[in-house]
Amino acid sequence: MSAQPIPATAPIGVFDSGYGGMTILRQFKRLLPQYDYLYLGDNARAPYGSHSFEVIYQYTLEAVEALFKRGCPLVILACNTASAKALRTLQQNDLPARYPDRRVLGVIRPTVETVAGLTQSHHIGLLGTVGTISSGSYTMEFAKIDPSAKLTGMACPMWVPLVENYEFDSPGADYFVRKRLDALFESDPQIDTLILGCTHYPLLLEKISQFTPPNVKIVEQGAYVAEKLQDYLQRHPEMEVRLSRQGRSKYLTTESVDKFDEAAHLFMNEKIVDVSKISLPEASA
Repeated sequence: MSAQPIPATAPIGVFDSGYGGMTILRQFKRLLPQYDYLYLGDNARAPYGSHSFEVIYQYTLEAVEALFKRGCPLVILACNTASAKALRTLQQNDLPARYPDRRVLGVIRPTVETVAGLTQSHHIGLLGTVGTISSGSYTMEFAKIDPSAKLTGMACPMWVPLVENYEFDSPGADYFVRKRLDALFESDPQIDTLILGCTHYPLLLEKISQFTPPNVKIVEQGAYVAEKLQDYLQRHPEMEVRLSRQGRSKYLTTESVDKFDEAAHLFMNEKIVDVSKISLPEASA
């Protein structure tokens, strides 16, 4: 497939399997409000965490292509599962062969770079979906950046459903949060830095903080990923000049618009006004 021209309206694409990526988008808009953003949530097929590598890769590719089709020269996978299981293949195979003028970035490397500078004990805890934990992607990134790091992962399969069913601040959530954290710190009591390796988990921060030792630094990804995006654009002016700057945000969902509106307000802390429904995969032009 030949490279497609970038249109005058070229927003930054932000993709997540569901709503959690809006915790990343919110920080992009806070730090870099001048740019336009196009958010795509594949809500109809969420969550991705328990799917196979092949399925997650295919779903992610379809979403990235939908954002490319709408003019995005740069797409951020604001989803740990997609970053863990699809990003490398996209970057090494699909972009060079089919979209050489586009770029796709993830959330794992910027998170690891941040944590490597925060930890004192080099014992790090990772909370994430089954897909993120089983992929080993965080372990591979730490091996490159901080080989002395000892990473202990804990899959938390009930946490995303708690958030998406609005139970994240309920007393019933305490059991599921405490159970996983107790098991994590029992596995390695020397952990001094804790990664929230799923973009839904900031909504559980109050519960997580309650059951985390006070000396442990809890790392939410949004602000750090936003800083890394800012740095990326400063280092790549050839990409930065292609982005449109009207401070606008638009949203796409594969679920109903009404359902998206209701949940999006929770994650963005603002009213969402420009939402459209699409289907994935989209027919080829």
